[in-house]
Amino acid sequence: MLSAPEGAPECVGAAHRAKLAYVYVRQSTAVQVRQHQESTELQYRLVDRAAALGWPRERIAVIDDDLGKSGASAAERGGFQRLIAEIGLGKAGLVLSLDASRLARNNRDWHQLLELCSMFGVVIGDGERLYDPGAYHDRLLLGLSGLMSEAELHQIRVRLHQGERQKAARGELRVPLPAGLAEAPGGGIALNPDEEVQARLRFVFDKFRELQSAKAVMRELRRHDLALPVRPIRGPAPHALAWVPADSSRVLSILHNPAYAQCRSHRDVAGPCWRLLSDERQRWPVPPPAFPPASASATTSASA
Repeated sequence: MLSAPEGAPECVGAAHRAKLAYVYVRQSTAVQVRQHQESTELQYRLVDRAAALGWPRERIAVIDDDLGKSGASAAERGGFQRLIAEIGLGKAGLVLSLDASRLARNNRDWHQLLELCSMFGVVIGDGERLYDPGAYHDRLLLGLSGLMSEAELHQIRVRLHQGERQKAARGELRVPLPAGLAEAPGGGIALNPDEEVQARLRFVFDKFRELQSAKAVMRELRRHDLALPVRPIRGPAPHALAWVPADSSRVLSILHNPAYAQCRSHRDVAGPCWRLLSDERQRWPVPPPAFPPASASATTSASA
């Protein structure tokens, strides 16, 4: 819940108001953006909080480039990187976010932000109060907030993983299928009914068995001007099939994909060969279900 201050806190002065106020808005996934709109609106209302602290609305910048992106790392978050750059250029006087987890769920990114704000005299605020990163007690509270935010992400991942394990043990875990497989009408898994898709995948496995090189397979596909079927995992299911030009990474993704081989094939990291680990299934916590018998040719090819 946002609380608007009655008067301007002591840590905000004229020097801060001479610079810009930044409101950082983030939701972790596209599903949250669509379904948790109240949370997003609550974050946008931080603009009113900045205005109540004395910033003209034209000097309040909203950074919402990271809607739908995880806070686990700054690598994919252009909005967070932009915020860090603006602070480093001395343009920011105030940074507002609903809570620490919106800014970062990674201690490295969080403490980089705190260090820069401390160096350039930037005040950090959340939905409840303001903090001066240069003051010991405020920095201590901010550090604890970042630590709890990262720990919370760990707990979320643990709970999700445990849930997946339970569903897998019951045989109810659904994962996206590669282009060569499709869901059968009875709820099982079958080969893709598209004969062109089947023929293209057989070509890949047969050529790999013959040439023993993914790059050589890619060159053969290009020489015959053959595209590869892929199923991009974007947006809600069902995901439409697409044909894309062949390259080494796509050929490897087919050869690596365990869904095409009933006994699962893996790369032998000890050498250049590929081998079938026949006892791999027995070492898995949850053994996978059997796949269609027709996919056995993929097992032979990938283990050659």
